[in-house]
Amino acid sequence: MPVQRSRVGNPDAPAQYNQPGRKGKKAWRKNVDVSQVVEGLDELNKQIIKGGVIAEKKSSELFTLDVVGDSALPKKFSKHVKKGLKCDEIIAQRSAVPVVPMRKRAGDKTTDGVLPVKRQRTQYITHKELTRLKKVADGHHDSTVAVVDATYDVWAEPMPTEEEVEKFNFLPEAKPLKAPDTLRQQPISLAANGKAIPAVPKPKGGHSYNPDFTDYQDRLIEESEKAVEAERKRLEAIEEERIREEARAKSAAEADAAEARAEMSEWEDDSAWEGLESGGEELTTKAKRAQRKTQAQRNKIKRRKEEERKAKHEAAMKKKAAQVEQIKQLAAEVEEKERQRALEKTEMSDGSEDDGNDFEIRRRQLGKYKLPEKDLELVLPDELQDSLRLLKPEGSLLKDRYRNMLIQGKIESRRHIPFHKEAKTTITEKWSYKDFSMD
Repeated sequence: MPVQRSRVGNPDAPAQYNQPGRKGKKAWRKNVDVSQVVEGLDELNKQIIKGGVIAEKKSSELFTLDVVGDSALPKKFSKHVKKGLKCDEIIAQRSAVPVVPMRKRAGDKTTDGVLPVKRQRTQYITHKELTRLKKVADGHHDSTVAVVDATYDVWAEPMPTEEEVEKFNFLPEAKPLKAPDTLRQQPISLAANGKAIPAVPKPKGGHSYNPDFTDYQDRLIEESEKAVEAERKRLEAIEEERIREEARAKSAAEADAAEARAEMSEWEDDSAWEGLESGGEELTTKAKRAQRKTQAQRNKIKRRKEEERKAKHEAAMKKKAAQVEQIKQLAAEVEEKERQRALEKTEMSDGSEDDGNDFEIRRRQLGKYKLPEKDLELVLPDELQDSLRLLKPEGSLLKDRYRNMLIQGKIESRRHIPFHKEAKTTITEKWSYKDFSMD
């Protein structure tokens, strides 16, 4: 049923929604904008008046299907009247050349460009296939199919490509190990003549378990002289070190005494400027009466004392400078002696050392550590035996081989480290909660 409206007055509702409310903020009666609701109701009334609400009707009531067509269309366009193109009309009116006909004409040499398809002959067998069939008939098979388990996993994840691996790889590429250039070079032996040293040197006659008397005596005398000379040099070095320490202590004591004398107070010594040591006192028999000194006399005495103090200080400084020069001279002399001694040791070790193998050592030190000394392969006369069964095993083949490799220049001398350093660990105990005992 349509909504009835009053014919008297303004049909629209009072538009007071823009006015502020006269009630309080918490009042529920407020001016609300209902214009959209009113427009919707008006549209609904119009649809009801015209025949019903469109949204509630079915599609068959709103639309119809035309199956006949427009009857006026055939009358408007005749079947025999065909309208041409505008360009054809313009050319026909203005051009003297006739229009190119659109009709196609068949030519003798004109083709459609499509080549005929060659049909494959299936009525015969090739010679190669015939040969293969004969071999199969005779029992000769070219290849047999081996049954292999499937290697493809349907549920496996796809392997990343090489480009993806390089894209997400942030680590540097591992470089191949490169051998040093010195590995291809020949080792430099420590022999003075530069010749190659044999791995197992040939011993002399004095090294035999039952040597000749002359060879043994010569070797014993030679080794004894070497031992005596080494002991004499050791004692000389100890004595020189003791003398050097005494000289250093004496120089230090003299320097301390000079400093003490320089710092001595000027009031401890008697002043020679006040007339105490003058010779005029013997001539006068009458003692001088003590009088009060004037300011000029006090200033004069003060200047004399200052000059005396400066003179003492300069004398002490001169003496100290002389001692410093003397200490420097002594240190230079000691350094020169040490250098001469080191040079003598180097000359003796470089040129005169005989390793018992008919060659001389070029130098003693190789690398950071010194070349180890060779064991003395000599027994006393009372220790000589006349039978191999009575000999005692001595020496070490490993030690001899190691020293021989050092002399050959194949390896450098190393210091033996019996125990490696262990990492320092600190044990700490951390609590995640506190333990309480409730008594």
